[in-house]
Amino acid sequence: MTKLSVNVNKIATLRNARGGNMPNVLKVALDCEAFGADGITVHPRPDARHIRYSDVYELRPQLRTEFNIEGYPSDPFINLVLQVKPNQVTLVPDAPDAITSNAGWDTRTHFDFLSEIIDRFNQVGIRTSIFVDTDPELIEFAAKTGTDRIELYTEPYASAYASDREKAVAPFIKAAALAHKLGLGINAGHDLNLENLRYFHEQIPVLDEVSIGHALITDALYLGLQETIRQYKDCLK
Repeated sequence: MTKLSVNVNKIATLRNARGGNMPNVLKVALDCEAFGADGITVHPRPDARHIRYSDVYELRPQLRTEFNIEGYPSDPFINLVLQVKPNQVTLVPDAPDAITSNAGWDTRTHFDFLSEIIDRFNQVGIRTSIFVDTDPELIEFAAKTGTDRIELYTEPYASAYASDREKAVAPFIKAAALAHKLGLGINAGHDLNLENLRYFHEQIPVLDEVSIGHALITDALYLGLQETIRQYKDCLK
C-alpha cells in the first residue's frame, strides 16, 4: 500500500504568523501519526519562514513513523540531515527564495554534485530520493547517482487533471515504469489532493509514498485533521 506522508510546513507557517507556539508543530505531527499518517515530511528553508531547524531537532526523537526531510542540499542542510538522520532525505533544487518547489533536478547537469551528496547520505544509512520531472533521460541519470528513490513532481499532472486526466497522467505512467525498471523506489508530490489523488494512484500502483501538505491542511480546515487523513488514506487503497 502506498504510504501517506503529511507535510507539516503549513502548520509552522500559521504558527510563525503570530509568534509563540500555536499551533504546536510537534503536537500536530504526533496527531497526524495517531490519525493514521504513515510519515511526516518537513522542508526547512534558509529563511525559516515555516519549518525551522529547531523544529527538525524537536520532531526527530518524538516521531514513531517515517521522517522525511526535504530541501536543497546546502552545507547547513547537509549537516542538519547528517545530525538528525531521518529515515529519508529528499533533495530538491529550490532556490533560497522559492515560494514552493516548482521543478525537478536537471540530473544530467548536476550529476556529480548529486552523486557526491547521495553517497554521503547512503554511507550513514539514510534513504535518499531525488525530486525529478518525467523526462526519461533525467530519471536514468538519477538512477546512476545511486539514489534509492525518485520523487515525481506532480504539479503538471494536477494542473491538467480537470481538462484531460488520461493525458495528464500519461507521462507519469511512463516515468514510473522506467524508474521501476531501473530499480528505483517511486514517491510523488506537489498539488496532489482529494480530487486527483485516487486516479493518480490507480494508474501508478507501484508508488511507494506520496507527500502532501498544502491541500491536506486546507481540507482539514473543513473536515478536521483526522477525517482528512482518513480520506487521503482511502485514496491510496
